[in-house]
Amino acid sequence: MSLLQRFSGFINNNNLFSAKDKLLLAVSGGVDSVVLCELCKQAGYDFMIAHCNFQLRGEESERDEKFVRELGVKYKVEVKVKKFDTENHAARRKVSVQEAARELRYDWFYNMLYKLYLPPHKNENDEASSVPEWHVYVPESKTFVLTAHHADDNIETVLMNFFRGTGLHGLTGIPLSGSTGSFAVQTFYIRRPLLPFFKDELVAFARDNQLNFVEDSSNQSSKYTRNFFRNEIIPGISKVYPQVKENLQDNIERFKEIEALYKVSVDKIKKKLCKQKGDEIHIPVRQLLGYSNKALIYEIISGHGFSEKQIDEVLKLANADSGSYIDSLRDNYRIIKHRHWFIITPILSGSAENIVIERKNNHVNFPGGFLELNETRARDPIVNYHAACLDATEIQFPLLLRQWKTGDYFYPLGMKKKKKLSRFFIDQKLSRTAKEKIWVIEMNRKIVWVVGHRIDDRFKITDKTTRVLTIKLHA
Repeated sequence: MSLLQRFSGFINNNNLFSAKDKLLLAVSGGVDSVVLCELCKQAGYDFMIAHCNFQLRGEESERDEKFVRELGVKYKVEVKVKKFDTENHAARRKVSVQEAARELRYDWFYNMLYKLYLPPHKNENDEASSVPEWHVYVPESKTFVLTAHHADDNIETVLMNFFRGTGLHGLTGIPLSGSTGSFAVQTFYIRRPLLPFFKDELVAFARDNQLNFVEDSSNQSSKYTRNFFRNEIIPGISKVYPQVKENLQDNIERFKEIEALYKVSVDKIKKKLCKQKGDEIHIPVRQLLGYSNKALIYEIISGHGFSEKQIDEVLKLANADSGSYIDSLRDNYRIIKHRHWFIITPILSGSAENIVIERKNNHVNFPGGFLELNETRARDPIVNYHAACLDATEIQFPLLLRQWKTGDYFYPLGMKKKKKLSRFFIDQKLSRTAKEKIWVIEMNRKIVWVVGHRIDDRFKITDKTTRVLTIKLHA
């Protein structure tokens, strides 16, 4: 069976796209993407070409752009070209050049597809960045971005993941449809129809069809991780195991099947353990640790930006004081230890039920308003229930701002005996609606202030106080 027949059969068997759909081919000018163009042409698909000029290789980058434009003339299709200042983007984002190129590439794809999927009443000049969500409008025919990732790319990715450290998903390779990442286009409209084919097959097809292509000189250098695996590691292993690539490809397929079964079991446990409360996820610490399984911890935290290297941090957090926390690598989620619970919460969410207050915070927004924090030398306390004047030497950060719960108690200012908040609210004659809006500030399982009502006597200002922490409530 010819490569063209296998290509068409693979697309149909996996329902990647149909003949009525429009295809946007990501073309670098190398043999892989040139073969993708030719296969799509011979198979009769309607396509256009997108080329990224990352401006990393000087004249060679300009040569590649010119070649791809000429490719558009050959196939009589539209060519879209975008130049990127990749090095500056990498420096600004503090990522590798390769990661910067990937971000820029997919972001551009997203913007192009966004405009194609604008609802009819929208202005076609609207920028994707101004709209927070993917539109639900879908025309009769769809547009898919096709990349030329092939079996060798897949194998290299799995090996790099393995040696870098990964969970089971990292051993399943490059997904056929979509990808991991933050862009909606990656999830729904990316297709990789060359994944089952090895590089040697693509090169042979190019030779048989007399296809011209350009060579990226940087591919010969092993200073990049992928090239090191491609040029040295895999050829070295092949000397001992000649069928290594075929075997790894088979392993990838097996891992995909194993992952499907694994997810069924993990999802059942997660459903049992993880309680969704607004924007937060609450997990009982003792029950989670009872499984004695780091893989389970990873599956729970990985969807919130935490890496497998942070599993040990989570285990340490289990024995930490209430109010302790760790942040995800992308600083968008936080795991808070609150009594017997782990709480996964978005850091910047205004609707979070548990908010960490750090020493550096001067203002803290929460659903009840916002708090203003200020530390000064000792002075007469403010007599105002909308402000808490506390002995700063008795306060240890971080503090935890949260909604009150049944069973909470504190030592109301002026009293030496503890009182449950539920009893305190009755004494204050608070309505049920008012009680539902009450927040407290907690420090290591001790309530410091019932916000807007009363501070705890243990943290009041005394004659020995030298510094005062004032927290003002602005409703």
